[in-house]
Amino acid sequence: MAGVNKVILVGHLGGDPEMKYGSSGAAFTTFTMATSDSWVKDGQREERTEWHRVIAFGKLAEICAKWLHKGKQIYLEGRIQTRSWEQDGVKRYTTEIVAGTMQMLGSKDSGSSGGGQGGFGDGGQGGGFSAGSQGNQGGGQGGGQGGGFAGGGQANSGNSAPYGQASAPDSGPDDIPF
Repeated sequence: MAGVNKVILVGHLGGDPEMKYGSSGAAFTTFTMATSDSWVKDGQREERTEWHRVIAFGKLAEICAKWLHKGKQIYLEGRIQTRSWEQDGVKRYTTEIVAGTMQMLGSKDSGSSGGGQGGFGDGGQGGGFSAGSQGNQGGGQGGGQGGGFAGGGQANSGNSAPYGQASAPDSGPDDIPF
């Protein structure tokens, strides 16, 4: 049986996303995301924050760069990926979340689009944009929960690749500098 590599996060962006282009010309966007956990111990509320490095490719990268900003709350689905590279003779490693689906959360005042939840990715509630290279192939099914930008409840690029990553290789671009 094959393994499962799926991550679901709900949290806030730690900074504005940075969009770059790889050597092949493919767009990718990176940002950090914070998730928090709280509990009560000995009558005192304690909290721990985890920071996650996120990377999105293709159309999803362009959408993240355009619509997300520091402090914005989002729902994100993706997969964990660890990469290594050599810099100044030292082998370095990073673990990141490769985004597949993203939904903006929060109120309209905090920058979300069109009221409700705007969704981006390979389907889901809100639908709208696909992370794959074929663009939005969904649409028309009543607009999901609050709709995305271009419509449909179950927008899907028709890609067979996991998380809509038709144009992005599993290892990501080789020229990501972190």
